Amino acid sequence: MGDGLSVFLAACRSLPTPYTPVWLMRQAGRYLPEYREVRSRHDFLTMCRTPELAAEVTVQPLRRFPLDAAIIFSDILLPLQAMGMELSFSEEEGPRLSPLRERRDVERLRPVEEADFDFLAQAIRLVCRELGDTPLIGFAGAPFTLASYAVEGGASRLYLRAKRLMWEDPGLWEELMDRLVQAVEVALAVQVRAGARAVQIFDSWAGVLSPRDYRERVLPYSRRVIEGAKRLGVPVIHFVHNGGGFLELVAETGPDVVGLDWRVGLREARKRLNGLAVQGNLDPAVLLSTPRTIEEAVRAILEEAEGRPGHVFNLGHGVLKDTPPENVAFLVEAVHRLSGR
Repeated sequence: MGDGLSVFLAACRSLPTPYTPVWLMRQAGRYLPEYREVRSRHDFLTMCRTPELAAEVTVQPLRRFPLDAAIIFSDILLPLQAMGMELSFSEEEGPRLSPLRERRDVERLRPVEEADFDFLAQAIRLVCRELGDTPLIGFAGAPFTLASYAVEGGASRLYLRAKRLMWEDPGLWEELMDRLVQAVEVALAVQVRAGARAVQIFDSWAGVLSPRDYRERVLPYSRRVIEGAKRLGVPVIHFVHNGGGFLELVAETGPDVVGLDWRVGLREARKRLNGLAVQGNLDPAVLLSTPRTIEEAVRAILEEAEGRPGHVFNLGHGVLKDTPPENVAFLVEAVHRLSGR
């Protein structure tokens, strides 16, 4: 574009664009045969922590599809590992952590340093050399989601241990969240300084909260992380999964772009967000369907966007592992074609 911004970055800044940019959460992952080939030879943490492997996986979807941005291959739980928590992954159970059960467990968490993420910075520099002008997105988990994983020891359905800690020991909750803010801020700064041109902050589990709990016990910490990221000079996307019940509060955290899942309509969301740019919000299950269904869904979302500046097309969650790559190719082509490219 004439102002030097890519179409993706311009949309993040709510500037006019010639077409709607598109990228996909989990666009690098298990649905791609080339990813599965790499994964067959290396465990997940090794892939995340080996710059050459992380870079290779990051650029795989860009070699297949004309996406408007890449996102670095990593994991939101790596800051917890850097803080001293034991972390492992399995295909059956997903991530497992040594859980935080007592105050002394929290007090043992160490502050992270930029050197803890050297492998991530190296991967980003490798990716940026291959991508050229295509922007790379860095990312991190929001403090609440990291706290939930840390207290539960892994994923959970109801996050009851995390909620009890939040309600019953607010002092310890505050200490934990303060420590997580520090870790996330460092991780994001490393990524931007290495070459990431935007960042996304994932709050995967905040949707389990009431608006009151989100406002009082989560929002202030997310706001601190987002304010720190914005000081780095890059657009900040904030995605709160299942956060449609309190979008106005998500806006109060201060992002440039609010990521939306498919449970809230784009037109309604934009009214509630008071002019913020939006990202989303195709149900990822649509990509398991037919090209005709995909095109109809894309058209409906673009019609809700009304051609106004400030829309980045994405899924409402990550690409599902059984998604045919040819459907992803069709989706990207349809977004570009129907929005004017």
